[in-house]
Amino acid sequence: MDLFDHALAERMQREAPLAARMRPRTLGEFVGQDDIIGPGKLLRRAIESDRLFSSILLWGPPGSGKTSLAQIIAGTTKSHFETLSAVLAGVAELRRVIAQATDRRKHNGIRTILFVDEVHRWNKAQQDALLPHVENGAIVLIGATTENPYFEVIGALVSRSRVFQMRPLSGGDVRRLIRHALEDPERGYGGRKVLLDAEAEAHLVDVAGGDARNALNALELAVESTPPGDDGATRVTLAVAQESIQRRALLYDRDGDAHYDTISAFIKSLRGSDPDAALYWMARMLYSGEDPRFIIRRMLILAGEDIGLADPNALVVASAAAQAFDYVGLPEGIYPMVEAALYLATAPKSNSALAYFQAYETVEKQGITEVPDHLKDSNRDAKGLGHGEGYVYPHQHEEHHVGQQYLPDALQGTYFYKPTGIGNEAAVAERLARWRRAQEKALGVTETTTLPTPTHEEAESIKRKMGFRNSS
Repeated sequence: MDLFDHALAERMQREAPLAARMRPRTLGEFVGQDDIIGPGKLLRRAIESDRLFSSILLWGPPGSGKTSLAQIIAGTTKSHFETLSAVLAGVAELRRVIAQATDRRKHNGIRTILFVDEVHRWNKAQQDALLPHVENGAIVLIGATTENPYFEVIGALVSRSRVFQMRPLSGGDVRRLIRHALEDPERGYGGRKVLLDAEAEAHLVDVAGGDARNALNALELAVESTPPGDDGATRVTLAVAQESIQRRALLYDRDGDAHYDTISAFIKSLRGSDPDAALYWMARMLYSGEDPRFIIRRMLILAGEDIGLADPNALVVASAAAQAFDYVGLPEGIYPMVEAALYLATAPKSNSALAYFQAYETVEKQGITEVPDHLKDSNRDAKGLGHGEGYVYPHQHEEHHVGQQYLPDALQGTYFYKPTGIGNEAAVAERLARWRRAQEKALGVTETTTLPTPTHEEAESIKRKMGFRNSS
């Protein structure tokens, strides 16, 4: 590095955002994550003794300290340290780093620690390229990810790594970081007279949501945008703090864990008849920018799957909400969404529609069976083959019902649908039982089999096989 490079590096450090300048340089400065990096913990001992021999995956939300911890390791290890961003680096750059690491280990006996930020962004081929080199020790991987590595990182790489889950910082941790930034004369505002009101500090801590970067960015904006008073002090009031960080930043990626976890909580709250929880999870999704139509689609599915004939109007209400939202849009379109959510949450519940999956499994096991002749289409083959002959028109009989065969011969006496005694379905159960008795008598059926409604786990397994998406 020449003088110009050195001067540029120093200027960039001085002009870097406060959050970057205040990154901890040692484990002593690191705040939070005491359960994995506190005194005496395994990871701390490995870092302090420079004996990080196995790869690790740091999994946690933004601002929890993943990158900071990697930089501390870089500053303490005698191994060569490389950094790649999975967003920017491609296969070519990865191969270059691996080739250099292999050469370094072969000729100099020096290990390479490779930090890959947002490792979940790499595709399977890129992650596969790391495997043999992680396995033979040419590199020690430190992967940072905001997504669940057990889903987003290939299993072979996870099995060769130790996963450390990092949590959002506590309010006390965030407060310590803010105060340290105000007191540090070299990297923070210790060289300036900055007064942070207690209410302003509380607001920054609360709305930061455990994200250190978010809190420090807001503090910097508040300080730098506030002119000093007559006494030369920059006073950050509650009003200034509220302008600097008006909305709580929620971890929410439409393709990530938060997306699936939150919609799952919403659906389970509706299914569990908790309208308050349903409203909370809906608000959280909409606050975070979720597509309202995705939420409505899930309500339509729930109306059929979890309410069904216990209250057939549930599907009508959900469908009306979908149509109303398309007419109205945001923000007023929230009203029909809320109405639908409240209706679904408070409606009687029945999952008897899952009987379909028993029928599906039966078809899969038995294959295609012959349609009884009297049920076949009589418009084409009635004369030559007798199709449709013997069919009895139900509307010509009492209650518009007549006992006759509708299932294939091999399935006579088999019942898939088991109505509950809840809500509207109680009347359905009474009516259906009467019709089934008449049918059994007419067909001479003496033995019947009512197949049990699939359990939630069984239904989910069948749905995945059928290609269903977004099951909860």
